[in-house]
Amino acid sequence: MKKVLTALLFAPLLALASGAALHLDKAPDVQGDQAALQRGAKTFVNYCLNCHGASFVRYNRLMELGLSEQQVKENLMFTAEKTGELMRIAARSDEQKIWFGAAPPDLTLIARARASEAGSGADWLYTYLRSFYVDAQRPTGWNNTIFPNVGMPHILWESQGLQVLGKNDHLELLVPGKLSPAEYDKQVADLVGFLVWMAEPDAGFRKRLGIGVLGFLVVLFGVAYPLKKAYWKDVR
Repeated sequence: MKKVLTALLFAPLLALASGAALHLDKAPDVQGDQAALQRGAKTFVNYCLNCHGASFVRYNRLMELGLSEQQVKENLMFTAEKTGELMRIAARSDEQKIWFGAAPPDLTLIARARASEAGSGADWLYTYLRSFYVDAQRPTGWNNTIFPNVGMPHILWESQGLQVLGKNDHLELLVPGKLSPAEYDKQVADLVGFLVWMAEPDAGFRKRLGIGVLGFLVVLFGVAYPLKKAYWKDVR
């Protein structure tokens, strides 16, 4: 009993220690690049939205990426008829549990949910989508170095190619994909950038507003301090 209590006491510390050992690659920041976010949205709709929903975002918000309503309807809307509808999938969660053993998670907030001491959610997703390798022991035929025994198959394998786990757990490209490694990294960066944007579409406005407020406070201080000195100059 004493050993069990000791193990429970130190379990959080062990979890932190194991999390700190996780190495994540730095994800490129594409939040200011509308073309990159548009490409990321296209990849998301064509590859991710088949199983994963984004049920807190409406299609009409994609127009904030510089797309017209017609472009959204023709190129990005496959699960809805009106741009005001949510980005949901046709399959029900109970059906997915039967098919996959568990319902794939909604990806609206995944970029924020995956943030940790090891790095941002963007870093985790960027590393994860580049860390799949062929594993015949897994039901899907795939595994992942930062998400061991992952249930999701490698949906972008045609673009990346087939990786295998070599010596010292180093990933090696066995069969090249349609894209070069640099091109695939760019595709993943665009997709991750869209996931980051989707988690908080108003982040850019919030940051600009914060800078504006700080600027206003600096100007206000420049006016208020001389006024304060003039008001209290005769008070000893």
